[in-house]
Amino acid sequence: METIKQLWVFPVIVFASFTCLMANGQQTVSPAKAGSADPQVASVTAGVYDVRAFGAKGDGKALDTPAINKAIEAAAAAGGGTVRFPAGTYLSVSIRLKSHISLYIDQGATILAAAPSEGVAYDPPEPNPAGGKFQDFGHSHWHNGLIWGEGLENISILGPGLIWGKGLIRNDRGPAGSGDKAISLKLCRNVVIRDVSILHGGWFAILATGVDNLTIDNVKLDTNRDGMDIDACRHVRISNCSVNSPFDDGICLKSSYGLGFARATENVTITNCQVSGYDEGTFLDGTCKREYKKYSHNSTTGRIKFGTESNGGFKNITISNCIFDYSRGLALETVDGGLLEDVTITNITMRDITNAPIFLRLGSRMRAPEGTPPGKLRRVKISDMVIYNAAPEHGCIISGDAGNPIEDVTLSNIRIYYQGGGTKEQAALEPPEKERNNGYPEPGNFGITPAYGFFIRHVKGIEINNVEVGYLKEDLRPAFVLNDVKGADLFRVRAGRAADVPTFVLKSVEDFSVQQSRPLPDTRLDRVTQKNL
Repeated sequence: METIKQLWVFPVIVFASFTCLMANGQQTVSPAKAGSADPQVASVTAGVYDVRAFGAKGDGKALDTPAINKAIEAAAAAGGGTVRFPAGTYLSVSIRLKSHISLYIDQGATILAAAPSEGVAYDPPEPNPAGGKFQDFGHSHWHNGLIWGEGLENISILGPGLIWGKGLIRNDRGPAGSGDKAISLKLCRNVVIRDVSILHGGWFAILATGVDNLTIDNVKLDTNRDGMDIDACRHVRISNCSVNSPFDDGICLKSSYGLGFARATENVTITNCQVSGYDEGTFLDGTCKREYKKYSHNSTTGRIKFGTESNGGFKNITISNCIFDYSRGLALETVDGGLLEDVTITNITMRDITNAPIFLRLGSRMRAPEGTPPGKLRRVKISDMVIYNAAPEHGCIISGDAGNPIEDVTLSNIRIYYQGGGTKEQAALEPPEKERNNGYPEPGNFGITPAYGFFIRHVKGIEINNVEVGYLKEDLRPAFVLNDVKGADLFRVRAGRAADVPTFVLKSVEDFSVQQSRPLPDTRLDRVTQKNL
């Protein structure tokens, strides 16, 4: 017994101590003991608050929200602690987090989102002084979630259990009292979400807005819209996560105006993650089916993306060691006035990609306060990628605005195998500019691209080094189309090419160089209006 008491002083033993405590006839804290001054209670229980001790049934039928929130309030009143969900199904509406609180969801435990009905309602969406002028309803409210917190510090959601958002809606058109997010956090700091799984998470399985020092690790999401949206957050670490989101984005960085001011998403690492677009629910059950075809955006989504909300911009971000499977490609978009700069992306594999494998878009949609200048997209390095079976409609697209080019992009050590099948008629197409107020920036807005490999327009300073593109079926489009590009250095580029089809089509290009890219001879051009190579 003395040995056990000594181990209790170490926090790491808290979760492992549950069995030992019970074996010695000691219980986790109850409402009667929550405020006890008994030193044994204070040390032995280590602030563990079992929701069943506060009246939760865990039978999936009785509404357990009052008991859960009482446990959280008791822990907060004692200065903090762990609110534990033992095995069972806890039907609930809005769970209100407090500072210095951990939710621990045991193996075999499920927090089940209730459907709204008479007497059963989520917290209403709070007033937002910023309004919804520059972002949608989902990004403008946080309290109407299953688990939410605002203005908190030192909080965590942990454990191998499940959060099932069965009763959540996926947009703002549900009945009164609806909830639309599984986890919703605003203006918090020192947050950890680890080991949990979320099924059917609503509009956002995880929405974090204005959250600093955020860690999301070993989380599995299998959901009906966005997996995780990291909006206007700083010092973020996302690792070892699997996100299946066929109807919307998987891991999505945003910088909306939802807080009422522009705030960058910056200092972010995303590593060792997988994103996909299998049929919802079939990732967590292990079947990974691809049978559903009626997607909300015409094809499965499930990607890693920056944007579209981009008032505050994106700075100092790395993405590494990630897998895309049966999803859209990587998208970096800034269209609302923010700076997107200093980004490195490396060690990526993609298979069965349903649109542009790489999409860099600097635009001027300008969902931002009047007078906001257009943004910038610059200093981006993408390397060490293998992409197989990419859709034929879109090559990789790197496109700025006329007069506002993307700057300083480096692509290296990349292999892309497209499905192919493009025609001569498609090679003659001129994608529309889609400039100011032309809606949502997506590769589909460009139509079928005239290049099967890379369509590059309005760019200043691009290096392409050791890049190879090819196709599984003959394609009659050129591999590369460059339009309004200044400073293009290409080294050891390889491209599949049909007979009598050029590798490069150059329009209004300055300072172009290609070297060691056989069968093309080394070529340097100071300025060309129109030239095929």
